[in-house]
Amino acid sequence: MLSRFFTALEVSAHCDLPCGVYDPAQARIEAESIAKICEKVADNNDPDFRVRAAIIKEQRSELVKHHLWVLWTDYFKAPHFEKYPELHTLFNEATKLAGASGTKGSFDSAQAQELLGKIDEIDRIFKETKAA
Repeated sequence: MLSRFFTALEVSAHCDLPCGVYDPAQARIEAESIAKICEKVADNNDPDFRVRAAIIKEQRSELVKHHLWVLWTDYFKAPHFEKYPELHTLFNEATKLAGASGTKGSFDSAQAQELLGKIDEIDRIFKETKAA
């Protein structure tokens, strides 16, 4: 009789949380902030402004890396990496661009734009996997 109440139900999902939780848009928002900071710093020599800008830019760079790592490790699964073999390289390059040798360590607008481009490539693949 108890077996009628406790039956096993098998479920599956492509990620470990419901759809809508993961999205490259979170990384993109932070990267856009970095790009704007790089533009504003180029026209401002005020040392206090530049220090504040550096702190915020470094924080945003860490958030970009965090959001990308979550996608890389939690959302994308082996079948995605088989279908899109460039994904590992894209994530590696994007997180490096957000790191100390990239936007975290400089005010280089070109690096900020390159980071946005990598995030766009990841987003394109992400949307394809969501549509499948």
